[in-house]
Amino acid sequence: MDQAELDTAYDQSAWAPNREHLIKRYAAESEAVRARLGAPRRYAYGATPIEGLDVYATTRAHAPINVFIHGGAWRAGLAGNYAFPAELFVRAGAHFVVPDFADWCAVDILDDEGALHRVAVAHAEPARVAAARAFEERYPDDPSRPGGVAQVVRSGTPVLVPEVT
Repeated sequence: MDQAELDTAYDQSAWAPNREHLIKRYAAESEAVRARLGAPRRYAYGATPIEGLDVYATTRAHAPINVFIHGGAWRAGLAGNYAFPAELFVRAGAHFVVPDFADWCAVDILDDEGALHRVAVAHAEPARVAAARAFEERYPDDPSRPGGVAQVVRSGTPVLVPEVT
């Protein structure tokens, strides 16, 4: 596929003629969920306002986490408009996390033993996701080295990588 074909494949207006209606419904239902659950906690993972996670927390101890990557046309959406599923998860005893993102977004979690696991990767160019996964396989992160995701976990400070080469 060339870039034009990829762009067409990811242009949901061709596949969902009611797309604008759905987006408005998602936003309205998300607002209603926030009215019932309260505003999410917002965590930055980078230096710009778009680089953040909305976290709807449950009260259950040691709760599972659902990370919702709003799909397909995610470049056009905001986390705030994808809160509508949060209530289902929170009331069932799971945390619900939805990110906003720039060109790249990777979500890593710590398991009960303290090991990091990459659970999601997204990019403005869908073909780059496969390249990121291949890079992860070939060069797994070393938790003892300075920098990287492990450093973010150790320091609690987000890191913005302005250019990936």
